[in-house]
Amino acid sequence: MTQLDVRPGAGDGDTGDAAPAVGMRAKGLSGNSVGLLGSAVIGVSTVAPVYCLTSTLGSTAGEVGVQMPAVFLAGFLPMLLVAFAYRELNKAMPDCGTSFTWTVKAFGPRVGWMCGWGLVIATIIVLSNLAGVATSYFWLLAGEVTGSDAVAALDDNKAVHIVTCLALIAVATVISYRGMTATKGVQYALVALQLVVLGVFVAMAFGKAGSPAFPTSAEFSWSWLNPFAVQSFAAFTAGLSLSIFMYWGWDACLTANEETSGSSRTPGRAALVAMVVLVGSYLATGVAAQMVVGSGDQGLGLANPETSDNVFAALAGPVMGPALGILLFLAVLASAAASLQTTFIPVARTVLAMSAYEALPASYARVHPRFRTPGRATVTAGVATAVFYTVMTLVSEHVLVDTIYALGLMICFYYALTAFACVWYFRAELLRSGRDLLFKGLFPVVGGVLLAAVFAKTLVDMWDPAYGSGSSVLGVGSVFVIGVGLLALGLVIMTVMRWRSPAFFRGEVLTRSTPALVAQD
Repeated sequence: MTQLDVRPGAGDGDTGDAAPAVGMRAKGLSGNSVGLLGSAVIGVSTVAPVYCLTSTLGSTAGEVGVQMPAVFLAGFLPMLLVAFAYRELNKAMPDCGTSFTWTVKAFGPRVGWMCGWGLVIATIIVLSNLAGVATSYFWLLAGEVTGSDAVAALDDNKAVHIVTCLALIAVATVISYRGMTATKGVQYALVALQLVVLGVFVAMAFGKAGSPAFPTSAEFSWSWLNPFAVQSFAAFTAGLSLSIFMYWGWDACLTANEETSGSSRTPGRAALVAMVVLVGSYLATGVAAQMVVGSGDQGLGLANPETSDNVFAALAGPVMGPALGILLFLAVLASAAASLQTTFIPVARTVLAMSAYEALPASYARVHPRFRTPGRATVTAGVATAVFYTVMTLVSEHVLVDTIYALGLMICFYYALTAFACVWYFRAELLRSGRDLLFKGLFPVVGGVLLAAVFAKTLVDMWDPAYGSGSSVLGVGSVFVIGVGLLALGLVIMTVMRWRSPAFFRGEVLTRSTPALVAQD
């Protein structure tokens, strides 16, 4: 191993590649494996738009009624502002640790460690939900194809459901383990499939809106896009928390930055492309679904509690017909499966970076010599996902609802910290130009404040057992127990790591003033 003197921003050239900033360490990942299109596809895939829509269209309509499209727009705003913070930080420090690395550089090791933990645990939660949805749609699709209600009903068998779910997690782990090239190839097909089918659903929903076959249809109104028309602030924040969940995952583009061509610029551009695709898909689908079946709680209405946690399962046949309805089942399965695979990217690479900087045990810093992936971190994430989903399924009958609501808390936590880290890290540059003031200062701080406000309001609201599925633990809402309990677990693990790795927590490994020494092969 040799040591190379590296200065921030050195190496910027036509390719957009930048040498690591002060204190950044090489991880041994496979560079130049993904371009702009592949990076954007990974961002869209990780979000899993069709899965998000079937899981949250009904819940969001139940919270805010016909203002659902407005809440989708409101959730997009802080995500867009935070995306600018990610872009600017990535230009200066293209490191696969992203939020963890950047917040350590800005605020120190303890805040940075908890930010990294927020990202890791949010990813484990969403992986478990993705696996659960993929399992349900696997058996629904099998039932449709075979024409057997008994086959479709196998998903209701808890043992069969768990075994199928664990098998899907294992397959996704293996694909992610084999590297970015394998991941990218699978994603092009799966993302194209889900977006095309979603487009067909939207077109057919618009065409059938107002027909006698859909008595709960609603006529479009521009007031649907007015977030101030939501009946209460509590309902708005609950809906906004779900909306923010629907955009989560675009930052997977950034965690693959050390494997992307033009690592300092391409991931940020890909994230913005992914965001535009997502908001367009969500608005079109939300408006179309609301026009064809309405947002009420009767019949096919989106807020019907019997179907609200899996809207497309109820709407596929009526809107698209028996033949094309199977395609919608396939699209949801493809969406969940694709995201299940790509969501391993941010968690494995965050754990890799935390280990490389001595914030986690050194064994997680090992990169597979052939596939150039964080093998142990990927396998550990798969095992943690399997254990988490199995336990939650056995303990709670409403695991999907409660973990999705808890996930919103985690997302707001680490996204807000990252936004504030951008402002603080670049504080000496904010008055250098109008562009710096906007993209490094104003936009990130507004996005961070919005997400912090949602975090605080959600934290208060989720204490009530009525929040989420309505279940409770000793009189406290189960969403609160899941969300706060998992953050508290991070504090416990951090305390153990402070004893095992004192150098990192003393600020001797990764700081803004660390000498510019980077290990290279």
